[in-house]
Amino acid sequence: MNAFSWLFLAALAAATLTRLWLAWRQVAHVRGHRDAVPASFADAIPLASHQKAADYTVAKMRLAAVEVLIGVAALLVLTLGGLLQWIWQAWARAFEAGGLAHGTALIASVTVLLSVLELPVSAYRTFGVESRFGFNRMSVRLYLADLARSTALGALLGLPLLVLVLWLMQRMGEAWWLYVWLAWMGFNLLVLLLYPTLIAPLFNRFTPLADPALAERIQRLLARCGFRSNGLFVMDGSRRSAHGNAYFTGFGAAKRIVFFDTLLARLAPPEIEAVLAHELGHYRRHHVWKRIALLAGMSFGLLWVLGRLIDESWFYAGLNAGTPDAALGLLLFVLVMPVFTYFLQPLASLYSRGHEFEADAYAATHASAAELARALVKLYQDNAATLTPDPVHSAFYDSHPPAARRIARLQAGT
Repeated sequence: MNAFSWLFLAALAAATLTRLWLAWRQVAHVRGHRDAVPASFADAIPLASHQKAADYTVAKMRLAAVEVLIGVAALLVLTLGGLLQWIWQAWARAFEAGGLAHGTALIASVTVLLSVLELPVSAYRTFGVESRFGFNRMSVRLYLADLARSTALGALLGLPLLVLVLWLMQRMGEAWWLYVWLAWMGFNLLVLLLYPTLIAPLFNRFTPLADPALAERIQRLLARCGFRSNGLFVMDGSRRSAHGNAYFTGFGAAKRIVFFDTLLARLAPPEIEAVLAHELGHYRRHHVWKRIALLAGMSFGLLWVLGRLIDESWFYAGLNAGTPDAALGLLLFVLVMPVFTYFLQPLASLYSRGHEFEADAYAATHASAAELARALVKLYQDNAATLTPDPVHSAFYDSHPPAARRIARLQAGT
């Protein structure tokens, strides 16, 4: 134990206690408002639906608290408990310590271990919480098939990237972190390019929008917004969940507009148009590129920090690890950095909520604000989204504005 060990424990305790406190606040606030629909929604949301949303929120919060405790226990066992060092030594008996094969095996095995620990929570979320509230439509067979596909895809994309990163760390001298940053950003842009046509179809079926009247309405909206897409598609989201959404994906010639079939079944054409206008607002206000720029800036800064830490013996000793090593340093950094950056979460949430308001304002000028408000009310009800979140929890975590505030702005003309 050194000074960094105590700093790590203090940061972990502060983050964990804050997360549990915020979860407790959310549960208490939602349960305290369970028996009355907010006045602004009284004519649109039945009490039974409001109570379902409250119970759903409470169930998710309780599971999230369990997930926090499991994550903290795993992090402590891996670091101060010495498991990570033990795994490093075990792989050193099979591969040359510090080599590419050794580093790849170390990081891959820890990734698999953490994924296995997350499986019970994931399965309970799907077949416990989501099923209890009528949202899950996945069979065990489909769940396992998705797990196999996502694991294979993660290995196919992640392992070559990992090998490249470790090679750059070992061969590019003191500026290795800059080359890793360039490789990381290139990888992210490549995934964005490939996702619509190669990755997403591995998990869902995408069929052209078959409703000619709705398609014509959407084409008129696209013309008004100056948006060119590579097609309008319907995704079979109902195979897995009753939740609905719409989005656009890709960039350049690969841009696609995608509707969940559950959303098309629930909303009227003017409401669908308004929801899509909101999504187009994200595009026209360059939110995707702004978030990519934010990712670039944050990853640049974090990799620069890692570049300063990678050879510092106190960093490894403070986390009960051994000799400084590229793969070990990278893995330790990825594991512990979220502890130290946790309290930046409210800033990220505030930034995202600002984008949502901008997209709503854009939608109100190119479609109907009233139709968007009606669509959002239906989606809140269908998705059992609470109308009464705890203000502190919401400010800390929510990427979207609270329902009451968002609807009020739309009704006032944003």
